[in-house]
Amino acid sequence: MKLTIGLPKGSLQEKTFQMFEKAGYRITVGARSYFPDVDDPELSIVLLRAQEISIYVEDGVFDCGITGKDWIEENGSKVHEVSEFVYAKSGFGKVRWVIAVPENSKIRKVEHLDGKRIATEAVNITKKFLRKHGVRADVEFSWGATEAKTPTLVDAIVDVTETGSSLRANNLRIVDTIMESTTRFIANRDAWKNKWKRRKMENMTMLLQGALNAEKKVGVKMNVREKDLKRLLKLIPSLQNPTISALAQEGWHAIEIIVDEHVIRDLIPRLKAAGAEGIIEYPLNKLIY
Repeated sequence: MKLTIGLPKGSLQEKTFQMFEKAGYRITVGARSYFPDVDDPELSIVLLRAQEISIYVEDGVFDCGITGKDWIEENGSKVHEVSEFVYAKSGFGKVRWVIAVPENSKIRKVEHLDGKRIATEAVNITKKFLRKHGVRADVEFSWGATEAKTPTLVDAIVDVTETGSSLRANNLRIVDTIMESTTRFIANRDAWKNKWKRRKMENMTMLLQGALNAEKKVGVKMNVREKDLKRLLKLIPSLQNPTISALAQEGWHAIEIIVDEHVIRDLIPRLKAAGAEGIIEYPLNKLIY
């Protein structure tokens, strides 16, 4: 038996492949291929645009897939959401669908869009948002280069952004946020009822989540004398209680901790000054709580 999974091709592809590799799945794909090889004989991968994946998962073409919550909502797909993976194309966190207008536009709030023309790739979620605010506007599908369409072709756009830097670079101003979205692992409802497929998906998402948990964190090992132990422990911002074990040499202890990577530069000198010796920092592949 095989599990067929749809993975996003395009902006999310590189980050998704990195996550799978850290989770223990080695994926290789040609520049123009849509059917990557993977070192798991029970897994079959198809690359597709994130916008379409939820459609094929709902229809049962794929057993499962990775796509954004925004595209599940846009397509109105009835799927089972297995897990939330908080990552995006250039980093970690959420993306936002926002209404944007030229800097010099008189449009300052959603109500000012009444009777206006809007271009977006997310037509359905835009219309739903406007209805919620009692706004009647002409919403048209954009095939690309959305940021370039205002003010010549449309009055406003609805586009996705992580930081807003691209919008600012195009002299666009954000009026409002339509929705926030994160990446989701979704399953076909019938596939989720299959005992073997469900277990396969649960194990895979556990490893993938573990790979994400390990991002931006490091492990640290060190040795410390008994007399310095209490003072050193006060410096440790560990995720959980540190692991402490006695060394063969009497009066010494080994300590192991996991900390955020951004604190380690300042932490190691403080640990050393507090009496730590043999300090080792190492990267993490997976962190499973």
